[in-house]
Amino acid sequence: MRFIRLHKSLIIIGASILIVLSGLLFGLKYIADNYTVTHIYVDGSKHYTNEEIIDMVKTSRFSDNSIYLAMQYRDRSITDIPFVERIDVDIVSRDTVRIHVYEKMIAGYIRYLGRYMYFDRDGIVVESSTVAAADVPMVMGLDFDHVVLYEKLPVEREDIFARILDITQLLNKYSLRADRIYFDSSYRIYLYFDGVEASLGDGSNIDEKIIQLQYILPNLEGKSGVLRLDDYTQATKNITFEERQGP
Repeated sequence: MRFIRLHKSLIIIGASILIVLSGLLFGLKYIADNYTVTHIYVDGSKHYTNEEIIDMVKTSRFSDNSIYLAMQYRDRSITDIPFVERIDVDIVSRDTVRIHVYEKMIAGYIRYLGRYMYFDRDGIVVESSTVAAADVPMVMGLDFDHVVLYEKLPVEREDIFARILDITQLLNKYSLRADRIYFDSSYRIYLYFDGVEASLGDGSNIDEKIIQLQYILPNLEGKSGVLRLDDYTQATKNITFEERQGP
């Protein structure tokens, strides 16, 4: 009893710590037993399949826990996955999470020294890959003498990158897939769809011209030639197709 009286404070502190630790262990066991992920939804990913994104996110033995995943990927910037800028994980229910993928806004890509260099609307090279993305057009005709990852492409007209992104977004909006975008020395625009070369001129009325492409291209399937929309306006509606004959 004398020992207890002398060490009463220590005993109280020890008992309090034991209670806290017991509660913490109970809480951790409850979370481990009741927040096991069995359903995962993925949205926002175009470059990767849902299964690929799930494999990228579940990288540790704790990844089957919904609370752990949500804490690990709360507004987390991504540096080791090409084309992905950020990933968020939200808890839908105790056993269900939703993975939100925020991809980098890619305007196009160029080929350089055997690699595909992807750039954004500011001309910053954001990715280098050995794979050509199917939903991003290759850009040709830009004049540069070097390429550095995470730096701007050194071209004469820096506003050309915003124009490229506008074209890419319009093509996506109308479900059109161009093989490549080409700029001549006067920065006149040419889009290539298999054997069809669509000449769009200096870029004026670009929205209306690409809208017309969604109606015209299905009728030119299997054909080869030059589709001229250079002078197209809603007033003139001047469009011609010069078909190439033979192989």
